[in-house]
Amino acid sequence: MNRKILILLVVATLQFTCLYSQINSERVPKFDASIKTKYEYALETKMSRFSVRNTRMGLTGNISDPVSYRVQAELSSEGKFEVLDLSGTVTLFDGFSLTLGQTSVPIFNSYIVTPSTMLFANRAFIGKYFAGTRDIGAVAVYRTQYDGTPITFEAGIFNGSTINSPVWTNRLSYASRVQMGGMTGWRTTAKIYRYPFNEVRDYFFWGADVRYAQARFKAEAEVMNRHNYYNGVNRLSFYIQGAYSFPVTGSDIIKNIRPALRWDAIGENLGSNKLDANRLTFGLAFGFTERPFGSLIRLDYEHYFVSNPIYEFDRYDEMDSNKFTIELLILF
Repeated sequence: MNRKILILLVVATLQFTCLYSQINSERVPKFDASIKTKYEYALETKMSRFSVRNTRMGLTGNISDPVSYRVQAELSSEGKFEVLDLSGTVTLFDGFSLTLGQTSVPIFNSYIVTPSTMLFANRAFIGKYFAGTRDIGAVAVYRTQYDGTPITFEAGIFNGSTINSPVWTNRLSYASRVQMGGMTGWRTTAKIYRYPFNEVRDYFFWGADVRYAQARFKAEAEVMNRHNYYNGVNRLSFYIQGAYSFPVTGSDIIKNIRPALRWDAIGENLGSNKLDANRLTFGLAFGFTERPFGSLIRLDYEHYFVSNPIYEFDRYDEMDSNKFTIELLILF
């Protein structure tokens, strides 16, 4: 799909939304979008660049009470167009739903891989150097409570070929996750993912995380391991991160200030090696809205401690360089 067609579809969708809202206000699709653009400067190479890292547009809605849909496209992911979400969800009975189509694999936390919810300009190692976050398949979700604590069980089966690739295969991938708690207060999850992409990349993942959040405060920690059956290599990574949003009064532009700190690390075969790379990220964000974690401009500094570069660092010299980033994030 070229971009002219995409723009026409977006305009037509917005016109349809306005017309539909006049006819049936209860079924109005919800439109969401984000723009994430930044400037980076690498200290080691003295190189810099401007980029539009992400520009996403999405629609969510219900055609009836038990049937909903999600459509989302990436207009520019480092200059590339991608279709992200194309799925429908049917609530079969109270607490149980089934999603079919292209959707998120239930292993990566959305606040680590989704541009609009990340605490930093760049993703944690877990969200960047393990696997894709979406695939085509089916996901079953069951939500319940125990003694007042929300509990969610998720299980999915997929093509195992990542997004936009409806291949024939005899090696489907599958994932499962259990979550206790909600997005406010304490939350913990445990998850597994079998991903037999090909003979050379034949993966099994396990992971766990814990999170505590209030309106203006977040603290999160996660660990994940990826075992490759082809060569026996285990890639393990973890992060600890947190942020607090301080309200600002008397300003027409800046409504809150949010300092943030992250330590993440990655390594392979840690039984015989040290961690291959550690990174400290310091962030300071200035919010444009009353919402504590909304549209903002942020300043990040990343400091790497690399003893043995992973192969993804070889894409270009700036990958594992200490760097400054100025990023503008707009949500609408």
